[in-house]
Amino acid sequence: MPDPAFDPWDPAFVADPYPAFAELRARGRVLYYEPSDQWLVPHHADVSALLRDRRLGRTYQHRFTHEDFGRTPPPPEQEPFHTLNDHGMLDLEPPDHTRIRRLVSKAFTPRTVERLRPYVHGLADDLVSRLVADGGGDLLRDVAEPLPVAVIAEMLGIPESDRAPLRPWSAEICGMYELNPSEETAARAVRASVDFSEYLRALIAARRREPGDDLVSGLIAAHDEDDDRLTEQEMISTCVLLLNAGHEATVNATVNGWWALFRNPGQLAALRADHSLVPSAVEELIRYDTPLQLFERWVLDEIEIDGTTVPRGAEVAMLFGSANHDPAAFTAPDRLDLTRRDNPHVSFSAGVHYCIGAPLARIELAASMAALLRRAPALRLAAEPERKPNFVIRGLKGLMVET
Repeated sequence: MPDPAFDPWDPAFVADPYPAFAELRARGRVLYYEPSDQWLVPHHADVSALLRDRRLGRTYQHRFTHEDFGRTPPPPEQEPFHTLNDHGMLDLEPPDHTRIRRLVSKAFTPRTVERLRPYVHGLADDLVSRLVADGGGDLLRDVAEPLPVAVIAEMLGIPESDRAPLRPWSAEICGMYELNPSEETAARAVRASVDFSEYLRALIAARRREPGDDLVSGLIAAHDEDDDRLTEQEMISTCVLLLNAGHEATVNATVNGWWALFRNPGQLAALRADHSLVPSAVEELIRYDTPLQLFERWVLDEIEIDGTTVPRGAEVAMLFGSANHDPAAFTAPDRLDLTRRDNPHVSFSAGVHYCIGAPLARIELAASMAALLRRAPALRLAAEPERKPNFVIRGLKGLMVET
């Protein structure tokens, strides 16, 4: 049984889960946690291996019914959320995952990402310039949020006039990824799923009539050697996945990272003195305070971890935050070290579900960091930030700064 210090609903734990993770690692390699009915995996080696283990899956419905798997089907009123979620790459397994990822990769190419680089850097400079002109503000609201929202929207070809609801829709849908979400959270996610899907259905119809130089047009055009194409629902789910992942991961990585820098002034001073550290700083900050703390997989075929049998039908919770602070994988893991070179963090997952947007996220994080270092060299904290109450998706409510 996990130590009582592990409590994803306790604000003190959410504020700093890393001491509790150390206790979990000391207690064993896999531990059953009754409140969420999950097996917790806290060690880096096990997390890394299980992310690649095909006996586990993001879904089980390609092999089993809910009843066969000993699970209760989701309530009918949540159907719009599950339809949207279950047709995206993140929650599919081969062969559907393989087919969709191959088709999406035809549109979401390295060239597509590189072509966005000047846009990303220009937008980051503009946002930071406005922050500096105002003498400071909320780094979350003024830089961290608008940058990835605009970039993904630009990539998808969503007009500027339509972008305002994207972030709220994303936040409401992502509420369902927390442990044991409430009925109110589910209702908000369902409404957002319906509205988001309706918008994207209309956008896809418009791009069918008049294709453009954007990812939605690319998804419509993508097909493989058997002329297999994405269905409309798969396109909708793919766009939502890209938007949600692009928003939540990059936004939270930005503010978590700067909050860590403000708490480690020696490392911030070193970064200000040497901007060439930006690439390794991005990797270290993603490791140090991971925006995605937990990643779930279903056990499709019984597995054994350190003599403990985890049965088919169980759910495994891989603790990314704990894995990224495991001393077996990292030297002095609780120390922020922007020069760290050996950094096998799992923040972008691994295996077939490795984050397809990782290259774009790295460009965005580096662009905003470089712009802030260059244009706001004296950036400082204006007020102690407040954490969001969420555990799985880790972030701040805001980060007030002065320039």
